[in-house]
Amino acid sequence: MSSRMRRRIAISVAAATVSVTLAGCGALNATGSSDDASPTKGNDITVGLLLPEKANTRYENFDYPIIKQKVEALTNDKGRVEYANAEASADKQAGQMQQMIDDRVDVILLDAVDSQAIASGVKKAKEAGIPVIAYDRLAEGPIDAYVSFDNELVGEVQGRSLLEAIGEKASLSDKIVMMNGSSTDPNAKQFKAGALSELNGKVTIAESFDTKDWKPENAQANMAEAIEKIGKDNIAAVYSANDGMAGGIVKALEAAGMTDMPPITGQDAELAAVQRIIAGEQYMSVYKSYPQEAENAAELAVAKVQGRDIQFAALAREKVDSPTHKGIPAHLVPVVALTKENIKDTVVADDIYKLSDICTAQYKAQCRAIGLR
Repeated sequence: MSSRMRRRIAISVAAATVSVTLAGCGALNATGSSDDASPTKGNDITVGLLLPEKANTRYENFDYPIIKQKVEALTNDKGRVEYANAEASADKQAGQMQQMIDDRVDVILLDAVDSQAIASGVKKAKEAGIPVIAYDRLAEGPIDAYVSFDNELVGEVQGRSLLEAIGEKASLSDKIVMMNGSSTDPNAKQFKAGALSELNGKVTIAESFDTKDWKPENAQANMAEAIEKIGKDNIAAVYSANDGMAGGIVKALEAAGMTDMPPITGQDAELAAVQRIIAGEQYMSVYKSYPQEAENAAELAVAKVQGRDIQFAALAREKVDSPTHKGIPAHLVPVVALTKENIKDTVVADDIYKLSDICTAQYKAQCRAIGLR
């Protein structure tokens, strides 16, 4: 089966199963005790967790606490998570990884700031007998597995949504600004490739940027440059690879005097982005079930360190290639296009946000208008 066909199937699966209940998130249904096998290690294990930054609120709000809770549930509260956040510094993350190697953690979940720069650290961990599982971003080096979303599919969903927003008359006369993610993040390249597979030949990419460190302020500066070159009234839509940058793009457009925003994409379903969608300032985001990704990663890490090979293989059934290694066992989680129409069926149904979180006083009228109450 081709990777493109697999992604098409993933879209169908995601559309049919929009609401992901946390109790069923684990692909192995592995909740509670881990005593149903004969592990090479017991439940008293340490999982090292290296996350890349704090600008995206998901890492502190979802990934870390969910992984911590899942590890504890899988080990009868005997396992622990040693956590460090690199705050967008590759050098800082290299030091954090070395510290975890020195501390002899049992397994490392790694979400790399710079997938290439961290390869030497991955090699050191391997030499020390510590498995490394790439989390969310595919790091280079001898990693043991990869847990993430189908990143090209994310870009395809964004690109397709942008064309739908422009409408049936979308043509090469429509000028698009592309605000891609950081050039050091392999996911950003995949998002971009997926989006271009939908946009190329149908609209004109008038300006395209690789945004340093994914920072909203950098996206805002890039967008201001694009507005100056193209003219705000000539921009049909803006492809933004994530929600944080979408916020910066909106600020740039507002500063240029625009009141009716062109369609703007996003990713991560951040609370501010959901509110912008309700207000009509952002067209869509890509909802990725962080609980599902985080729980799957915790299951994979515990199965790996405890020598539960059957469980490990059942969870990581797919294969991916990095620039340095081929055939890496992987688990890829489906994604959903988040628009005004399905907020209640996605982030609310999955307990990511309460209606009271979304529909604050500023957004109550817009919430009522789309049936969010």
